[in-house]
Amino acid sequence: MCVNGHFGAASNATLTRVRPTRSRTLANYKELALNRRLSGAADRHCSHARTGLAPHPGAQPAGVTIAMIGSPSISELATLAGRIRACRICVETPRGAPLPHEPRPVLRLSSTARLLIASQAPGVKVHVSGLPFNDASGDRLRQWMRVSRDVFYDEARIAIVPMGFCFPGHDANKGDLPPRRECRETWHDELFSILPHIETILAIGRFAQDYHFTRAGRPLPKVLKVDAIVRRWREFVGERPKIIALPHPSWRNNGWINRNPWFEQEVLPALRAEVTRAIS
Repeated sequence: MCVNGHFGAASNATLTRVRPTRSRTLANYKELALNRRLSGAADRHCSHARTGLAPHPGAQPAGVTIAMIGSPSISELATLAGRIRACRICVETPRGAPLPHEPRPVLRLSSTARLLIASQAPGVKVHVSGLPFNDASGDRLRQWMRVSRDVFYDEARIAIVPMGFCFPGHDANKGDLPPRRECRETWHDELFSILPHIETILAIGRFAQDYHFTRAGRPLPKVLKVDAIVRRWREFVGERPKIIALPHPSWRNNGWINRNPWFEQEVLPALRAEVTRAIS
């Protein structure tokens, strides 16, 4: 049987790595428990027990990657992350047709991450594995960013927050449906208001780009196409948060990438430099 624990408030101590010792203080125990909840370990364990879905391969052990425990927003962020992972709005009170399967919200965040990957919505493989970008698209995205898998999945440095937290299902042509609007309407404004250190946003796909450019006070005209949007990275030099719009790294965009060599020649070097700065 899976039971959610009660997590106390964090102390002002700084935790960079948790090592089991017999003399661990009560304060450190509370810090570890709170960070386990923030990283989703407790929620994922309960989700797997209910649904039989796979655990998250490649995820770091809970409590190891979280730093700056004294951050004033960490308890609030942990609580909100738990609420998102337990969300059932799209099956119980949906806006339109209900989600055609059990919800499995997927996100990765911490109070210390300065780089945000703002994606569209999980695909069916992520719905099963629970690990975002654990596929060929993720391999290409990591190549664009020039980071290893270990760095990519280090929640202390990189947050991953899609516009739709759950796999939305397939359309009649077996393509993925758009992200569910319930996620943005219910969670996103509150979530991003308490993520304290985000400096750079990689906005992948039109839904993420529309949301984050609008939130930054620069709404995108509806007539803009993907190449015009991606070119806007120059406008945010020196601003915080800096938004770098990217096409989806799926193979379906191979044609666009081949037709626009400036993306690899101009955008990727700037992207890699910004990623290195944000995660260092």
